[in-house]
Amino acid sequence: MLDNQTIQTAIQSPQHPMVVAIQHELENLANDHKAKEMQAYMKSNQPFYGVQSQPRKAVIKMLKKQFAIDDYISYQNIILQLWHGNFREDMYQALEIAEQYKKWRTLDSWHLFEYLIYSSPWWDTLDWIAGKIVSPIILNQENIISDLIKWRSSEKMWVRRASILAHLKHKTQTNTALLGETILILAHEKEFFIRKAIGWILREYGKWNPEWVKDFVVKHDLRLSSLSKKEALKHVNLGFGKK
Repeated sequence: MLDNQTIQTAIQSPQHPMVVAIQHELENLANDHKAKEMQAYMKSNQPFYGVQSQPRKAVIKMLKKQFAIDDYISYQNIILQLWHGNFREDMYQALEIAEQYKKWRTLDSWHLFEYLIYSSPWWDTLDWIAGKIVSPIILNQENIISDLIKWRSSEKMWVRRASILAHLKHKTQTNTALLGETILILAHEKEFFIRKAIGWILREYGKWNPEWVKDFVVKHDLRLSSLSKKEALKHVNLGFGKK
């Protein structure tokens, strides 16, 4: 994970012109009514501009034509400066940059992405970085499995959730041994977001290997919550009782 000195240096450096331009566009698009709605929906104390997904994506698309990101340090600093912006949409734009610049979305950026996992404040940012950015990177990367194992014992609930959702994009290449072990380690938790994530990952993998998922749920019926089982078997009726 990134060291604190690297993070502080990036944040305290003069804002990258792309960061300035992004925030300027968001300010121009700001909608107070939408901002209050979005803040209430996310149950957050963090302010919002009130700019929804499609306009935000349009901003990035437009500015990508104006600003080249030619080196990793610029990529990292832009993401960190936006991630530590005042508004939630600043964080969303940090993740847009992280996701869209595929040249830098590699194992070389692992420490940056792991930092985003550990500092994600809520499901909206956590699920994005874990499912869309981290998940494709870790596929077949045996050397960072130890990090996923470490995540599932983190004191931070969102990091534990990430240890599950990191498998989302693996389809037929899913490491079922690691996934099954992770689910069973976390299955006892009563936290809604953990139970929901377990059901989500099983439902997603069920698109590629439904028999494995059904067998797993049957075998571990008493250990999985009713929420996890319901999500995992949304389109399969096996008659499980509540837990």
